[in-house]
Amino acid sequence: MPEGDDVRAVDDRPGGYVVDTRSPFRRRSSRRGPLPPLRPSEKRAGKSSDGPPPRSPGRAPVAAAPPRPRRTGRNVLIAVLVIVILWVTFLVWVPFNAWNNVTRVDNNPSGDRPVDKGGHNYILVGSDSREGLTPEQQQALNGGGSAEGKRTDSIILVHVPEGGGKAAMVSIPRDSYVPIPGHGSNKINAAYAFGGAKLLTQTVEQVTGVHVDGYLEIGFAGFAGVVDSLGGVDVCVPFDMKDQDAAIDLKKGCQTLDGPTALGYVRARKSDPRGDIGRAERQRQFLGALLKKAATPSTVLIPWRYKSFADSAATGLEVGETTSFSDAVKMLQALRGVDSGDTLSLVVPIETAALQTPNAGVAVKWNTAQAKALFNAIQQDQPLTTPPAGTVPG
Repeated sequence: MPEGDDVRAVDDRPGGYVVDTRSPFRRRSSRRGPLPPLRPSEKRAGKSSDGPPPRSPGRAPVAAAPPRPRRTGRNVLIAVLVIVILWVTFLVWVPFNAWNNVTRVDNNPSGDRPVDKGGHNYILVGSDSREGLTPEQQQALNGGGSAEGKRTDSIILVHVPEGGGKAAMVSIPRDSYVPIPGHGSNKINAAYAFGGAKLLTQTVEQVTGVHVDGYLEIGFAGFAGVVDSLGGVDVCVPFDMKDQDAAIDLKKGCQTLDGPTALGYVRARKSDPRGDIGRAERQRQFLGALLKKAATPSTVLIPWRYKSFADSAATGLEVGETTSFSDAVKMLQALRGVDSGDTLSLVVPIETAALQTPNAGVAVKWNTAQAKALFNAIQQDQPLTTPPAGTVPG
């Protein structure tokens, strides 16, 4: 071999060496260290530093690494979590959005007020307000197009205890004969006619001794719209009811009532042998059934029905200026409990529903001692596990 040709052989076995072919007994370097750069003569021999050395003919090929498993399961989990977060956000946003659209009214009385001794107490009013109704809607709801102003169809004191015991809904008959600040004695619904929510709240506080924390009122349009947004509400009519003034002709038994029919059902009193007392009982019964329907999966899990219910509830709804969203939630939870028995359904103890008055015709007179015992228990936030003596249960 010519002296000018410096040719090296590479032993590619583990621990092999690079050997100078000119001298078989001379080891130039180990593969454990970096190889020295090739000289031009080595490049001419077909060797290159740009790639790995050629394999030995008998060496088995290296197996390829297995492919990474797909992350399908993880991606599905992430997608489910995103959907859940969006759904929860929607469930929270809908009622808050509706709450921001309700009408605010000043119901805070001036002057001295009862001391707030515990629990939460709210006034729930159903009015015959025609605000927002077209003449056609007024006719359909039997609202009458000629009536001016608005009156109360129902007055309910809602008590939510902080301690033990059940919540309570106490109906105050609208014909209750009570003293009205600045107007002498009259039927309690006259307080609303004289001075709206503010005077009504003041009257309720003075005759009951209970501090009122919040106020909520719903009119014709809002009530009927809420019922229809739920696809009707199931109630058990206690007896045949045919009432021209309320525009209903119902047979005894359980049935589904739409908005206009439900409105007539809770307003009718001439077809009820107990008059205003029976009507107050039906109002509490229906409100419990309505809230029960609103909380069913068929409402909450159907987005358009859920939003329609919330938007309809905000229509015709008026709330006190200091009434918070949490106050409204407490009130609605108490109403919902009527159907399950978790909330007591009561009416103010009555002595007579045929009191002859000098200025207001026939009115309702409370049983003073029993009414005082009931409202004192509410004021002190004492458990109302059973109706006080003399209280007419709903």
